[in-house]
Amino acid sequence: MDIKRMILWVIFLVSLVMLYDGWQRDHGHGSMFIPSPVQQTAAADGASATAAGDGGVGLPIASALPGGTPAATGQMIHVTTDLFDIDVDTLGATLSKLSLQQMDDEKQGDKVTLFDQSPTHTYLARTGVIGGNFPNHSDAFTLVPGPTTMDAGSNTLQVKFASAEMGGVKVVKTYTFTRGSYVIGVSNTISNVGSVPVTPTVYMELVRDSQPVPTTRFSHTFIGPAVYTNEHHFQKITFPDIDKDKADYVTQADNGWIAMVQHYFATAWVPEQGVKRDIYVEKTSQGLYRVGVKQPLQALAPGQTVDVSAKLFAGPEEERLLGPVAPGLDLVKDYGWVTIIAKPLFWLLDQIHKVLGNWGWSIIALTLLIKLVFFPLSAASYKSMARMKEITPRMTALRERHKGDPQKMNAALMELYKTEKVNPFGGCLPVVIQIPVFISLYWVLLSSVEMRGAPWAFWIHDLSQADPYFILPVLMAVSMFLQTRLNPTPPDPMQAKMMMIMPLAFSVMFFFFPAGLVLYYVVNNVLSIAQQYYITRMMGKKRAAKKAA
Repeated sequence: MDIKRMILWVIFLVSLVMLYDGWQRDHGHGSMFIPSPVQQTAAADGASATAAGDGGVGLPIASALPGGTPAATGQMIHVTTDLFDIDVDTLGATLSKLSLQQMDDEKQGDKVTLFDQSPTHTYLARTGVIGGNFPNHSDAFTLVPGPTTMDAGSNTLQVKFASAEMGGVKVVKTYTFTRGSYVIGVSNTISNVGSVPVTPTVYMELVRDSQPVPTTRFSHTFIGPAVYTNEHHFQKITFPDIDKDKADYVTQADNGWIAMVQHYFATAWVPEQGVKRDIYVEKTSQGLYRVGVKQPLQALAPGQTVDVSAKLFAGPEEERLLGPVAPGLDLVKDYGWVTIIAKPLFWLLDQIHKVLGNWGWSIIALTLLIKLVFFPLSAASYKSMARMKEITPRMTALRERHKGDPQKMNAALMELYKTEKVNPFGGCLPVVIQIPVFISLYWVLLSSVEMRGAPWAFWIHDLSQADPYFILPVLMAVSMFLQTRLNPTPPDPMQAKMMMIMPLAFSVMFFFFPAGLVLYYVVNNVLSIAQQYYITRMMGKKRAAKKAA
């Protein structure tokens, strides 16, 4: 029993440390466990860029610095569709701003913006041609006359930009938007208009700063580049690893995609499959991070033209949207090490939602199903705790009798366990087995953009935000207190007091958790209390019947 309490104390103390670390990061301080990105000096970056050709990729530097003035200016072309509100910079024909028409930003009261180029934030999708003095994202393009707004009766919209001739090469970049789709078709038509053969290479990249994405307190999700190939699967790269030149990822492939991932949303380039490409992840001389692919082309004779097409996804991390775009793209909805459990849980939650039509009631139904599945384990745990509660007075007496001799006290306790057929770990082990499932469901609810803006009932209008009136967190604290009362009382008065304080300590973080998460925990606790009460009562009736017989 002492070992069991020691385990609980360790869990409690580790939880407090993690809460403090989360509070530190939430308030802009460094983490005790995750190193902050190293800010390199401009001189060091410049030397690195000179030595390695701007990170070894040979690409031109960005056209504007975050917080600085553009090296050159272009004209902004406004494009609107049913899903996107976009500004395309004629400098490179670059998507310099992309907002999601159907996604509101609760924090700023505006549309969710992914790509952006402002004095405070940089996040871009860009392409270009290298291998000579060819048009790239730093060069001027001209809008080809045509519509830039998707009409109500149209299912597609094409917007084209043409470059001037540079190094004997001319590029026409075409963006194709499809109604109801977060996938943008991007085509680079490269023509050799010179008099000698050329061997160009097309690059496609996502560039951003390390500015964090606002999330709920005590919940920190991954933000940064990701690479996927059929051979190496999903590889996340952190900004600190890029800073320290420790990024581990596949550098060559003929399949897969590259992405920038953040909480709830992602962007990804999906080149043509079966075409060889080089993959790069690096930090530019301007302190920006980029992930991209370089796709070498065959030699183009004078007058010859080649078309390089790719898909650009920019939208919410909904699995039903991600899966059809490219194999493995649904992995940008990152569950971490519990993916193998979390994905089936979300699938089940989604199936329930298709029937009930409300994510809040679906969470409740899923919690009930999980409790039913684990009923035998939970029953064993509660029976063990009930037996421990019965013999607690005798354990206290033994401790008092042998308090000066720990060896005799432990021997007496073991004999008591053996006589009463009680396993001191019987109440702990079944709970430990269930922990991975509970952690997985936590990540499902935290990572699912479907919860964003989804109402439940009554006062809960957004399951991804904290309870505005703190009713659910209070119910959570009350339910934890009742559970503590049903458990065996520790013989040590100090431990007993701490066990009573723990519900209050843990409930603090639930005041900042998304309402969907707190709803799950409240329902889980209420079901646990009902189950524990039922089992304890049935055991009491059996004992009474046995004594009467």
